[in-house]
Amino acid sequence: MSELHQLGVIHGRFQVLHKDHLEYLLAGKSRCEHLVVGITNPDPSLTQEDSADPNRSDPQANPLTYFERYTLVRSVLTESGTPEESFSVVPLPVNRPHLYGHYVPLQACFFLTIYDDWGRKKLETFRSLNLHTEVLWERTPETKGISGSSVRSKMLSGEPWRHLVPEACAERMIAWDIPRRMQRIAWNQGRHEFD
Repeated sequence: MSELHQLGVIHGRFQVLHKDHLEYLLAGKSRCEHLVVGITNPDPSLTQEDSADPNRSDPQANPLTYFERYTLVRSVLTESGTPEESFSVVPLPVNRPHLYGHYVPLQACFFLTIYDDWGRKKLETFRSLNLHTEVLWERTPETKGISGSSVRSKMLSGEPWRHLVPEACAERMIAWDIPRRMQRIAWNQGRHEFD
């Protein structure tokens, strides 16, 4: 394994933060002294459609606020034993590369995983900006494991989902009544079967 980086940047929407997200975060943290976690799609004004993954901008795919996701990342990493002083959580408008320098340290190593065209597009974008990158792993969509969309789908339909997320996340999803919020979003989008 190569040397430990002083600074690392990792990113994700974390809608909803599940156990495979935690594996990804901890893999990034294991590669650097200080990990900067960039939360993508931080608000609607910094969210845009992308043909490589058109569902990423759908309101149904983004039920949590930036602050809720900030809280989840901090809580889940702390629960995993990661010292609070060894990571930071910031917004990262991943679809707007010209803004990266306003949010994250560009001299850091940018960690990512690749499952599909969206992952390949991000790697290409990072490299076009001459950012130092490290692919933690590349897997096919079939071997990806847990996805945020599967967790959200289970929440929406009333199926069991707690086993897919870290305990700190599960507690907050219940306290914030996220399954009901998702039903309201579905209703507002004309999916009335969830009323």
